[in-house]
Amino acid sequence: MKNPYETLGVKQKATDHDIREAFKKLAKKYHPDLHPDDKKAEARFKDISGAYDLLKDKDKRRRFDAGEIDATGAEKQQHFYRDYAGPGASGSHARQDGFAGNEGLDEFFAQAFGRRAGGMGGGPGSMKARGQDVSYTLRVSFMDAATGGVNTLQLPDGKTLKVTIPEGAEDRQTLRLKGQGGPGFGGGPNGDAFIELHIQPHAYFVRKDDNIHLDVPVTLKEAVLGAGIEVPTLAGPVSLTVPKGSNTGTKLRLKDRGIRNRKTGQKGHLYVTLKVILPQAEEPELAAFLEGWTPRHAQNPRKEILS
Repeated sequence: MKNPYETLGVKQKATDHDIREAFKKLAKKYHPDLHPDDKKAEARFKDISGAYDLLKDKDKRRRFDAGEIDATGAEKQQHFYRDYAGPGASGSHARQDGFAGNEGLDEFFAQAFGRRAGGMGGGPGSMKARGQDVSYTLRVSFMDAATGGVNTLQLPDGKTLKVTIPEGAEDRQTLRLKGQGGPGFGGGPNGDAFIELHIQPHAYFVRKDDNIHLDVPVTLKEAVLGAGIEVPTLAGPVSLTVPKGSNTGTKLRLKDRGIRNRKTGQKGHLYVTLKVILPQAEEPELAAFLEGWTPRHAQNPRKEILS
């Protein structure tokens, strides 16, 4: 992965605000929803999200700047990498630890533990040890976290793990994959893999607890006269009635259209906040009407901020 500062187009001394604004601008430009079936845009969005995920975390940003972790957030010196070394690299675990072979390592354990404990180990070759646990981070899309899915995790040795994302997964939630860690010794069980999920932001949806919040633009006519419109949800577009006389900031609720709570099984709600948008092109008739219109009820919308 490229340098996260270069990916977001900011300098290393950029403020948190600068980084956040750069991400928002790029995310809206390259979001997969705006570029269906465009693999390059999808890859670019993943790079952008990954860079932001690292730089928004003060501790990770400090560690990256200090050279302790790389652009993916991984430690630059991973001691457990040796667990995946093949015969063509540096041989067995034993060779990496300074022994001539696994036999020598068996003998060491037998002498150190088995014989000292009155033959409890049963002699050379009987010592078993559990494999080392390993930890990874996995970037997950907002939609996969909300509705569940399966992601592929690339391991340092080139292998892959299939990771099932549970519905309603939360940011920084850790999943345990039993037996997917380092290999055991002497017939001992493998260690476990712990996967920390990093949920990527969505271009439009914002999660708050189990609820989803969404800003939806409406035309002046739809706001004044009321209308039926379509709005996106986690399960696809649905119809929503805009009440007559709606204003920017009017909030509407779509029941049970949010995130399913992992403990109760109940779904949150989708809250839609309306934003009235004026016509982008010239509308002479509207301008002429407003010039000759005298409101029946005088109003100063800036009264509170000026008092």
